[in-house]
Amino acid sequence: MTTVAAYAAPAPKAPLERTTIERRAVGEFDVLIDIKFAGICHSDIHQAQDGWGPGIFPMVPGHEIAGIVSEVGSGVTKYAVGDRVGVGCMVDSCRECVNCAAGLEQYCLKGGPTWTYNDTGKDGEPTYGGYSEQVVVDENYVVRIPEGLSLDVAAPLLCAGITTYSPLKHWNAGPGKKVAVVGLGGLGHMGVKIAHALGAEVTVLSQSLRKKDDGLRLGADHYYATSDPDTFEELAGTFDIILNTVSAPLDFSAYVALLRTDGTMVNVGLPEEPVQIVLQTMFGQRRSMSSSGIGGIAETQEMLDFCAEHSLGAEIELIGADRINEAYERVQAGDVRYRFVIDAATI
Repeated sequence: MTTVAAYAAPAPKAPLERTTIERRAVGEFDVLIDIKFAGICHSDIHQAQDGWGPGIFPMVPGHEIAGIVSEVGSGVTKYAVGDRVGVGCMVDSCRECVNCAAGLEQYCLKGGPTWTYNDTGKDGEPTYGGYSEQVVVDENYVVRIPEGLSLDVAAPLLCAGITTYSPLKHWNAGPGKKVAVVGLGGLGHMGVKIAHALGAEVTVLSQSLRKKDDGLRLGADHYYATSDPDTFEELAGTFDIILNTVSAPLDFSAYVALLRTDGTMVNVGLPEEPVQIVLQTMFGQRRSMSSSGIGGIAETQEMLDFCAEHSLGAEIELIGADRINEAYERVQAGDVRYRFVIDAATI
């Protein structure tokens, strides 16, 4: 066991504070990673505040981890000391079910994957995330960060990047397809970048036009304010794919009406409260409402390689660990463009 510094929420809704945690000894197939950067995802806030149900406390959030390998187990073949690597939302799964065998570890059928934090590992111990100095992870749940991406802008790709890349690929975003991205935040800004790089015609649907210049700079072809009722009349029946990145209830009927025949609205934001869907909205044009989690390990590596090829890093604001609580408040106020990243050297 190794003792490392970390920032943890000691109880639900409590401010995060500096503490120490124990990391397991490096096993035969484990990789020890010196964390260099950790992104702050809205999911961290939901979980630290018990918004998605009872959590495990003290809780060390963080599932957007970028760092350098500092030690490997005797059986490790994929990585060596000095490699640039990342860890995303999961650190294990059953490895036996049909989904795991198909590279869909995020949809593991035997109780789901083991999440990077706020979960219990196979050893019965709680998992702790990336707001810390080091992490030990099985090599099969580590990905390589290409040289074309700096570690700070790569860290958010481990959640925000794969969460948007996976559904865009699954629903075939590309040339000839019209994609709308709802919300221009941590997820949405990567959705715009990736959809544009895939060759789709991209529209941002945001509450106001406040971020229009940013949206167009990031790759959007069009930008509309959803606070304007004319938007929903003008864009009715327009889109093949609507990628909803907002973690709040919406008037889903209004958005579904923006889909073309056989279009799909994919939800990657997860509200804390139940939402209502009016099925009649979908019947007329064979429209679909769906959802998507993250991606599997292989697809996460594919996403990183794609982002490196197209020079797609996250738009970040780098902060010291002593500003994590301030960052949480600003995320909730929508005051970040577009992802806070913790410099782990300050932990």
